[in-house]
Amino acid sequence: MTDNEARPLVPHMRLDELLAELQTRLEAVLATRDRVHALLEAVVSVGSDLDLETVLRRIVETATTLVDATYGALGVIGEENTLVEFIPVGLSEEEIARIEHWPHGLGLLGLLIKEPQTLRMSHISDHPESYGFPPGHPAMGSFLGVPIRVRDSVFGNLYLTEKRGGGEFDEDDEAIVVALATAAGVAIENARLYEDTRRRETWLQASSEITTRLLSGAEPHEVLTLIARRAREMSDTDLTAVLLPGADAKVLHPVLEDGSIWDDGAPGPALRDVAVAETLTGRAFLRGEPLMVDDAAVTDAVRAFTRRGALGPVAAVPLGAAGAVRGVLLLAKRAGRLPFSTPELRMLHAFAGQAAVALELAEARRDAEKLGLLEDRDRIAKDLHDVVIQRLFAVAMTLMSAVRLVDHPEASARVQTAIDELDTTIRQIRSTIFALQTPREEAVRSLRAQIVDLVEGARGHLGFMPGLTLEGRLDTDVPAEPAEHLLAVLREALSNVVRHAKASRADVTVRTADRRLTLIVQDDGVGVPAKGRRSGLRNLADRAERLGGDFRITSGEGGGARLEWSVPLDT
Repeated sequence: MTDNEARPLVPHMRLDELLAELQTRLEAVLATRDRVHALLEAVVSVGSDLDLETVLRRIVETATTLVDATYGALGVIGEENTLVEFIPVGLSEEEIARIEHWPHGLGLLGLLIKEPQTLRMSHISDHPESYGFPPGHPAMGSFLGVPIRVRDSVFGNLYLTEKRGGGEFDEDDEAIVVALATAAGVAIENARLYEDTRRRETWLQASSEITTRLLSGAEPHEVLTLIARRAREMSDTDLTAVLLPGADAKVLHPVLEDGSIWDDGAPGPALRDVAVAETLTGRAFLRGEPLMVDDAAVTDAVRAFTRRGALGPVAAVPLGAAGAVRGVLLLAKRAGRLPFSTPELRMLHAFAGQAAVALELAEARRDAEKLGLLEDRDRIAKDLHDVVIQRLFAVAMTLMSAVRLVDHPEASARVQTAIDELDTTIRQIRSTIFALQTPREEAVRSLRAQIVDLVEGARGHLGFMPGLTLEGRLDTDVPAEPAEHLLAVLREALSNVVRHAKASRADVTVRTADRRLTLIVQDDGVGVPAKGRRSGLRNLADRAERLGGDFRITSGEGGGARLEWSVPLDT
């Protein structure tokens, strides 16, 4: 072949090289175009949901797809520069089960937290800050870490490892993930704003509902249950509870719970009584300010829970302002969930404070109603005393003066009977006046009410209703110990009438006079046998002697038995 024949091949070879280079660049352009399209689709996908936890997982899944990473994770940074939530992608359930614990934010991950800037490496173990992996964690080589910023603060870090095919993450991968992290920050902020708006709406609705319920006369326990349920809804927690102080304000008692934090669905309460000192709940109660911990399972600050295996973030919110705290609203999430944010805690505190004000207003309204009731009862008692009793007394005096003018014995006896009946009626009205003038607490049944219950309870066994006369200030003048003995003696006396007396009539009289408490039970039965067991009667005598009093049982004027038990009220 001559030189002239070889020359045309040189331009042809150069043209092939140029075409090959052009094709390579076109493929790179097409690949870049495809990645840009994929990035745009990813940005749209990430921003299409407003649930924060869904957004976070979608960010990780999208990032691993864009850069062809085998594993990905997003670590959420807490207030103390620790990882409070770790969202992994690419691990199977079996691999997750083998990992002893998630990273706590040490080593290379801790470096990204302290110095939030992009970090790209071919081998994780080559970095001097590498801390290693938790036991059971799969080995990983190539690494790309990018911080996610929300406004001016770092929300968390996006971690990508093990590029498929054994290669390394390049500059294009880094640029793609940085762009995605920027869009992720916007999506996270939108999700947060949406959640804040939803919480405020729920808060306003709940506050209005609670105030309406309280002012319409709902019971406090019903309203506290509503407060716990609404607080759980607005904060998206797994468990809420209300704890109220005991009589000495040294112990907080859980009065109700709503929701559950146990994964195994174990029955029974999740909370127990806690001492106010040295507990998160107690400090919130004493200081009147909300407190929280990101992970209750690793702190001794929370001791109210019966166990800690499923515990994560916990917040204690006082019901009321400092100096006037009525209780504590306790909120808990399962392990691994996002901690309570500061704005969220402030909103819960405002809600709990408004609920406490509504409770106080409701109590003031009930006190006003009770005062009005007592005023009405006092007015009725005065009318009975000043009008009714005086007229009955005048009628009785007239009849007494007329008795000596009646010559017929039977008519005279009938007039005397009417006088006795009027006298009994006057005593009963006076007893009613004392009852009306005695304030009664709803939580403690009065002595009068307990006596009436015992007498009415004997009706079914006797076959008739015993007569009952109550005289004097039984509910105010009788201390707790004599009252307790009186009820026991009355119970035993009525039981004896039912079992042994074979009576057709029985009368019970309880009175306080001259600083003594006296019980008289009289029936028209067979009386007290000369021989028989006396253990029950000895017990009644012992009760009287213990209080320095007297006990005797005699035969009635018309047959039957008359039991009299009397003790002083000065002891």
